[in-house]
Amino acid sequence: MSRIGKLPVAIPEKVQVNLDGTSISVEGPKGKLEKEFCKDVKIEMGDEGIKISPVNDSRFARAMYGTARSIINNMVNGVVNGYSKDLEINGVGFQANLQGKNLSLKLGYSHDISHPVPDGINITITDGGTKLKVEGADKQVVGEVAASIKQYYPVEPYKGKGVRIAGEHVRRKEGKTVA
Repeated sequence: MSRIGKLPVAIPEKVQVNLDGTSISVEGPKGKLEKEFCKDVKIEMGDEGIKISPVNDSRFARAMYGTARSIINNMVNGVVNGYSKDLEINGVGFQANLQGKNLSLKLGYSHDISHPVPDGINITITDGGTKLKVEGADKQVVGEVAASIKQYYPVEPYKGKGVRIAGEHVRRKEGKTVA
């Protein structure tokens, strides 16, 4: 049995939760999130909060109810506090600009890269376009946007140029030596 799945999800006073069978919608100060879960997970409202339990004793149901509890907890935390990822751009002439709902990246290619910003995501650019902050209520979407921006030019190990998530360590390599 999942030790995390047994714990109820506490609902703060600012959050409204609507439960309809296996679909749940959570609304708070930072936004509104909706998610539908599989039929093997039983979700019910209680006095302590939202309780999740497996419908039957199958291996899949026991595996999914801890995951469902974690996702619901992330939804509640997201609409109250929000999630963010910091990105750093290193390289001569590398920078980012916001143009409406598109993020324009100059990463040393012959053209600028235009990345669409999804709804519910806010991107702030500082330090002359070299530091980005991706913010939103949905933890999965914030991580996905940060990862897709990083994929345009991952950090290379020789000079350290590229896009990295703040705090990420990239092992540097020594260049060629002339005999």
